[in-house]
Amino acid sequence: MQMKTILVVEDEREIARMVQAYLMREGYRVEVAFAGEEGWAMFKALQPDLVVLDLMLPGMHGLEVARRIRQEATTPIIMLTARTEEADRVAGLEMGADDYVTKPFSLRELAARVRAVLRRTEGGTVPEVIRVGPLTVDLAAREARLAGTVLDLTPTEFDLLAFFARHPGRVFTRRELLEALQERTYATLPRTVDSHVKNLRRKIEPDPDDPTYILTVHGVGYKFRPDAGEG
Repeated sequence: MQMKTILVVEDEREIARMVQAYLMREGYRVEVAFAGEEGWAMFKALQPDLVVLDLMLPGMHGLEVARRIRQEATTPIIMLTARTEEADRVAGLEMGADDYVTKPFSLRELAARVRAVLRRTEGGTVPEVIRVGPLTVDLAAREARLAGTVLDLTPTEFDLLAFFARHPGRVFTRRELLEALQERTYATLPRTVDSHVKNLRRKIEPDPDDPTYILTVHGVGYKFRPDAGEG
């Protein structure tokens, strides 16, 4: 198996070097950038398999780096930040981040999240295609199409759509969805799934404000309509 490349963009050099050394011991190739502009340039040059991205960077802000990455690729992003407010976390998720780690964090936890995100990105080998109206979800190819057009989904967005498509009509709580996606329990942020649903609706719904595929079940969570797009 080819070694995965991880780009770490972190202006605190001690933290960056510690993360680099630990992830290298875990078997990854790890490159480091210490500022936003440098990180963006290295991303374009390296085309890494995953980016560990600090939010507060000198020069170009981490959210801007994430925005530029998302304009060009679906590369998984794990954001790092010292901030603890939910609004900042949601901003990162809405920009397309796949996971979020708040400083201080353990290197072991970060490595576990890296493995989980990469595992989701690699996907499985089940040759299954799910069709719901004009929407097609190819689980083996990890590809979704709407009326024949390939959708530009992040790994987390695809996993969320695939999970919904596998369980049409069933109502899931936010925590159940996060546990299905992340393989762990979010103790403090069950509503971060709202950000992923919002992003996914923008890409698959004819009218994101009046969704036909992913419906909100007030006071509970969400469900996927098995007959969406028909008739």
